[in-house]
Amino acid sequence: MDIKTLLLALALGNLSLCAALFFFAAGARRAGQGAHGHATWARAKQCQALAWCLLYLRGDLPDLLTIPIANAVLFAGFALDAAALWEQAGRRIWRPYLVPALGAAIGVYVAAWLLQLPAGGRIAIGAAASAFFFLAGAAALGRGWRSGSLLHRSLVLWMLVLTAAVLARGVLSLLPDGGRWLNPVAVQAVGVIALYLMMLGNAFGYLLLAREQERGELARLEVVDPLTDVPNRRGFYTALTPWIALARRPGMPTALIILNLDQFKRVNDSYGHTAGDVVLKAMVDVCKKQLRDSDQMGRLGGAEFAILLPRTSLEDASMVAERIRHAVAALPVKAEKAIINMTASLGVTTIRAEDSTVSLFKRADEALQAAKQAGRNRVAEAEVIKT
Repeated sequence: MDIKTLLLALALGNLSLCAALFFFAAGARRAGQGAHGHATWARAKQCQALAWCLLYLRGDLPDLLTIPIANAVLFAGFALDAAALWEQAGRRIWRPYLVPALGAAIGVYVAAWLLQLPAGGRIAIGAAASAFFFLAGAAALGRGWRSGSLLHRSLVLWMLVLTAAVLARGVLSLLPDGGRWLNPVAVQAVGVIALYLMMLGNAFGYLLLAREQERGELARLEVVDPLTDVPNRRGFYTALTPWIALARRPGMPTALIILNLDQFKRVNDSYGHTAGDVVLKAMVDVCKKQLRDSDQMGRLGGAEFAILLPRTSLEDASMVAERIRHAVAALPVKAEKAIINMTASLGVTTIRAEDSTVSLFKRADEALQAAKQAGRNRVAEAEVIKT
């Protein structure tokens, strides 16, 4: 396979990845899932496809297009590849680092071409710039090395090996006559093949990170309420379980508060569910300000929330509940159509040695119902067992 064919394969390969991403994003939009984070990777593949096409047409188009411009676009594609990997790894602040590096790489290469440096020198500059961006991408993929799968680690090593091959090609290009003991065509072919394999490795790495990110988000949504960003019922029960077990040991008790916004249905009926969502988020924010870092708030459903207060007596928990009640009542929520004032009723209890999740919540809910029956906007304590 000659060099021209390899360049065409690189161009078509990147175009194929662009097409695959387009159909993937379209399917995700139809499913209502969105396709966030893929735009950078799509631009990277578009830049690389254009660059390889220009390089393939070298000799048929002016040198200005097929040498400095083609390589500048290629560097941009490699930089965007690294940026896409960093975005998928959860670090979106890549511009302050990659953009200056890209500008420097393009500037040095164009200067070398304008100064008519030998082709070997330009090849070495291009190899060094490409290797830098490949290493940046490998670093993004390697952030999860310790917890990564065998495939994850293999991809990192694969990218490092290919980066070394690209660098080696650049070093060999600086040797007189490319090294008399080496076939220059073979050296060039090895470099292009390394770039082709890097394209595949980068694609697999990106898709692996995207899959891990989606899995992580799905796992998070299993235990977190997406509206208020506090644990949902399942997540709160998971956090509560060890404290129920610890209640069997002597020591400071742990308290539980059940909070319900009074007549919340009226907000949804009068102002719409969007206003109701605003009220819920505002209420959670004001409650968190009254809690310690060790306290845990969760949404049980609708406008009902639970608050876990580790190592807190019933008396102290009631004081916390009163502070929360006052804070909620003093919070005017600005919705789209009105300013909404809310109140909350709260039931307070502590975890007992014989408690299960069912008995604990039953007792807290009874206290909550007592607060509502007493006129709402108040705190009620569960009955204490006298010994």
